[in-house]
Amino acid sequence: MHNREILVVGYGSLLSGYGLLAERRGGASRLVARDAAPVSIRNARRGLAKPSSHGSYLAMDIEPVDRRLPLGASTAADLPGGGIGGLLLTFDRESAPTIARREDYDAYAFERLIGFAERVGKPLGEYLMKIASGTNFDPLTYRMALRSMLDYTSRGYIFHPIEIDDGRVAIIAIGSGFEGSGDPRIVSRRQEFGMDRLLSLEESVRVKIPGFDRAGQIGYCAECMLGGLHGLDVGDLAPRFDPDAQLVRELAAHLGPIAAGERDRFIEATSIGAARYGERFSPLSRRTPGLTAILELAGIV
Repeated sequence: MHNREILVVGYGSLLSGYGLLAERRGGASRLVARDAAPVSIRNARRGLAKPSSHGSYLAMDIEPVDRRLPLGASTAADLPGGGIGGLLLTFDRESAPTIARREDYDAYAFERLIGFAERVGKPLGEYLMKIASGTNFDPLTYRMALRSMLDYTSRGYIFHPIEIDDGRVAIIAIGSGFEGSGDPRIVSRRQEFGMDRLLSLEESVRVKIPGFDRAGQIGYCAECMLGGLHGLDVGDLAPRFDPDAQLVRELAAHLGPIAAGERDRFIEATSIGAARYGERFSPLSRRTPGLTAILELAGIV
């Protein structure tokens, strides 16, 4: 059996133990991985764009810098040319329905997708990579190919392949795009709300979403930025902020309380144990001036 485990690259709330365990949502969509390692994601930029299925705010999304090339991820500590910080998570096969639901994807359709990969003797990531390469890695054409095969597409996130530099291929959840979901009858959430580009936190609090939850937006971004406590590169999410700005003070007020116990939550959520955590993660590395300033404002050393 080729899919006893599912490899997932996280880049948003999956970067922190607080996010993986879904503490802000009372444990709904809680995920516990079997293993975890830091990665740098290549050919990608991220920002807030996909309206969340968990509240009235924007969730993190990712887009290729060059749409003609695949996304990749490196486990190297220092990646030439840079990248954005991610987390390679290994889940047991039984976690598939929860992974799907968390990413606003039909659990039954995800199970069928894994079944297609099984029937041709491929791990899921490799199976999706073959489909993506056949579409020249164009996101919309890829979504259309999946829609044709599954008779399903998601309004939320869609699973794409991402190759790790050790030869394995993981999956990564990318928002069902502004340009289309793969089915003209299915309006993606980004289309529905006119989200034609990735936004910063400052831009996100000005969006016109009905019932917009400002505290939820800031709280969500805080759980993503917690990845910086583990040495994951979240500098693109925390550029230089004005420490006197109201938004920055609100962000710091969210970060302070949830940072307490984050190391223990992360170890629990990734099942790696304290020793492996110490070997793989460097809490003081990759802290940009912007992130450092926010952590100091939040009282986090």
